[in-house]
Amino acid sequence: MSERRILRRIRGTDTSDGAGVKLKRIIGQPGLDMLDPFLLLDEFRSDSADDYIAGFPEHPHRGFETVTYMLAGHMQHGDNHGNRGDLVPGSVQWMTAGRGILHSEMPQQENGLMWGFQLWVNLPASDKMTAPRYQDIGPERIPVVHPADGVTVKVIAGELGGATGPVAGIVTAPVYLDIAVEPGAQLEVPLPEGHHAFAYVFDGTDAQVAGEKLARSELAVLSPGGTVRIGGSDAPARVLLVAGRPLNEAVTRYGPFVMNTPEQIHEAIADFRAGKF
Repeated sequence: MSERRILRRIRGTDTSDGAGVKLKRIIGQPGLDMLDPFLLLDEFRSDSADDYIAGFPEHPHRGFETVTYMLAGHMQHGDNHGNRGDLVPGSVQWMTAGRGILHSEMPQQENGLMWGFQLWVNLPASDKMTAPRYQDIGPERIPVVHPADGVTVKVIAGELGGATGPVAGIVTAPVYLDIAVEPGAQLEVPLPEGHHAFAYVFDGTDAQVAGEKLARSELAVLSPGGTVRIGGSDAPARVLLVAGRPLNEAVTRYGPFVMNTPEQIHEAIADFRAGKF
């Protein structure tokens, strides 16, 4: 089974979204527009309420999925179909926007650390107009495994160490792992051969990815292969390892709408304005 290696390195760019929430955009920026099927990866982290308190008021989505993984802090989500839920530390929300939804994510705190990720995952043409749905997953539902000495992994999607992540029924068959490594620890992670994959160091100073040192806030685009080696460096670190089946379809994007053709984008805008979401 061939080992994956690092093809490219990308650093996030500072930006803001929603009602002025400050964040670091890693996928979805000029240096890495997308990594099929992944359209966007944002990391938000601040202990200053001014950076996040305005949140993400009601906004539309069509044609893809949003994945929110909370590390610290508390947000509440709601939508125009009457769904409500809490995003607490360690929780995951996998929202399939499908044919259209209006939703919001608003902080439920006025001080303290707010930290997490939002990932956008494309939907194939055959599923873009599917009915919206949520998978709201509390931290108690996410299995934690210790597949090697000095390694702790939260299995959000996919399989590792005999555990299966709670995210289910996603057409891109994703792998989503939060890997904590102690200094000198080593782990070989199996990944589906044809999946596109990336690793992102989000805690500690650096980690070993595919035999190379990857710095904090640096993303590695990985080559094809059946495994990737993740290891600790001089200090404890955490690595987000994500993989998904590429769709190999045309992508036309306009803000919160991701379709296959410009005509479908015009239709999405018209449907939104007509109150059809």
